[in-house]
Amino acid sequence: MKLVNDFYDYQLLDMANGEKLEKWGDITLVRPDPEVIWPVKSHPELWNNVDAHYHRSNKGGGNWEIFNKKLTNWQIKYRDLTFNLKLMGFKHTGLFPEQAYNWNYLDEVVKPGDKVLNLFAYTGAASVKALSLGASVVHVDSSKGMIDWAKENVKSSGLEDKPIRFLVDDVLKFVKREIRRGNKYDIIILDPPSFGRGSNGEVWDINKDLYELLDLLTELLSDNFKMVLINSYTTGLSKTVLENLLNITINKKVKGTITSDELGIAMNNSNLILPCGVYARLTK
Repeated sequence: MKLVNDFYDYQLLDMANGEKLEKWGDITLVRPDPEVIWPVKSHPELWNNVDAHYHRSNKGGGNWEIFNKKLTNWQIKYRDLTFNLKLMGFKHTGLFPEQAYNWNYLDEVVKPGDKVLNLFAYTGAASVKALSLGASVVHVDSSKGMIDWAKENVKSSGLEDKPIRFLVDDVLKFVKREIRRGNKYDIIILDPPSFGRGSNGEVWDINKDLYELLDLLTELLSDNFKMVLINSYTTGLSKTVLENLLNITINKKVKGTITSDELGIAMNNSNLILPCGVYARLTK
């Protein structure tokens, strides 16, 4: 499992009873997590003073109970990048801190002038990181709200003058158009959801559609191709499945090295680790 050890503005303080206690900069949150199936709190005293607590409903979804009435949007830093956070309707804050492992890996791959395609790009942390390394970025997400948030993250990191295109679009339709246009990319990053809807109501199902998407991406690889990186939080979709998909798609056209692993976050002052999804990448 790959862990992040240098995200100092994020701390996992404790875990118990299906919930995690986290500190995001100066803000302390309690959020549900299905991986936390034990009942014992390691540091019960830390749970007494939190800014907000997300309660999951038995009927689906849930709601935030906010104790800090001044809590709206706030910022945290990761290295030289600044990200904007807020409490979202489904327990999220707009950032997945375990992904800092993959942001760090971009340091080893991205060079000035590289063309990076970020699909299902969410609030754009990977886009911001690639921009900071001198790449030109095409950032695609089906949600205009997420696109606007990504623009805020680019601006707060001081990168608004760097070359990035934001597109509200269905990923499969966008990729097919890029193939017809003859556009190519050196690095492709994708973080597909389990299920989703495109900008015009198109339905995405990772179990049905991920193979087709990866197969199409073989047509977007440049002569300078360096990497395809997949992240997944889909329950039951193992890192080996992602490796298999890369082997029967990208690796058939461009032979490279495939690696995969779990991502995790270590709890403070503990030997406990919270698993946080999987990744697989093919590097040339």
